[in-house]
Amino acid sequence: MRILATMSAIALLLSAPAMAQTQTQPAELQTVPPGAVGTFIDVSGAEVGTVTLTPTGDSVAITAELTGMAPGDHGFHFHETGDCDPATAFESAGSHFNPENLRHGLDNPEGAHAGDLPNVTAAEDGTVSVDLQSQRISLDEGAPGYIFDADGTALVFHAEPDDQVTDPSGNSGDRLACAVLEPASPQ
Repeated sequence: MRILATMSAIALLLSAPAMAQTQTQPAELQTVPPGAVGTFIDVSGAEVGTVTLTPTGDSVAITAELTGMAPGDHGFHFHETGDCDPATAFESAGSHFNPENLRHGLDNPEGAHAGDLPNVTAAEDGTVSVDLQSQRISLDEGAPGYIFDADGTALVFHAEPDDQVTDPSGNSGDRLACAVLEPASPQ
């Protein structure tokens, strides 16, 4: 009887690690939420920053860092085409991302475009740190505001602040930096 009890105890001890493995998924098999990344270039084609988009429940977190920008407030928008051609001063990015054909501006009672965002501020040293959320864009295929449509989407940094009401672009001025958004690689 004692041998049977000892063998049962040993079997239980040896099976415990296997049982624990079935309860937690190995790190390499855990899914990483999809996201997006981009590199900002200026009108001379030089790299001036990066952006990362991360899903956060019912919104998308937008984090970015830029350098070499004029101090003060600036318009910051998603544009309808993922094309940042410096030779066109980024006009190649098209208009604001607006799949639902709304009016421009976060303060516009008939808006806002899916691509409208709050102004961002460049510090005295020309650096810009962005930490925003948007519920109007999506990284999920088929969802309203999906940014990875056939022609992609760009994020554009403008010369002037956005007045948040004037259609079509809030009087935000020239396009100073642009980033084509690409799906992030799984980690």
